[in-house]
Amino acid sequence: FQYKNSYVGDNSAVRNIVNQLAHSNELKQISLHTKEQPYGITLEYNDITADKEIKETVIANATYLFALIQNVDWIAFKFPANEFTVTKTEIQHWYNNKLDGFENEEDLKNLIKEHLNSEDSVNQFFSK
Repeated sequence: FQYKNSYVGDNSAVRNIVNQLAHSNELKQISLHTKEQPYGITLEYNDITADKEIKETVIANATYLFALIQNVDWIAFKFPANEFTVTKTEIQHWYNNKLDGFENEEDLKNLIKEHLNSEDSVNQFFSK
């Protein structure tokens, strides 16, 4: 949370956040899309192939990035066999909660854990 209120154009802040997220060891590349709005981030991963692990990584990592980076509108996740794009609007609607209002990591972690516990809810998120 030391990087809360960062901007997508601040690549050192984005890299520092991503390096603390799930599966940062498998991260192959980060691309920042800042030339025109809506601003986004692409994260490319190696070696994550389990469906449940991919879904949990997408949801958790997107949640942290949207909560901490002010002006990011979408995040693309690329895995060896899958690709997902998540928008801030979609995930906030799924949570029924604004993510930029979180002031500490513990509350955000609890929100993520609560929603990941429901397999139906997770599958609903990915069925859009």
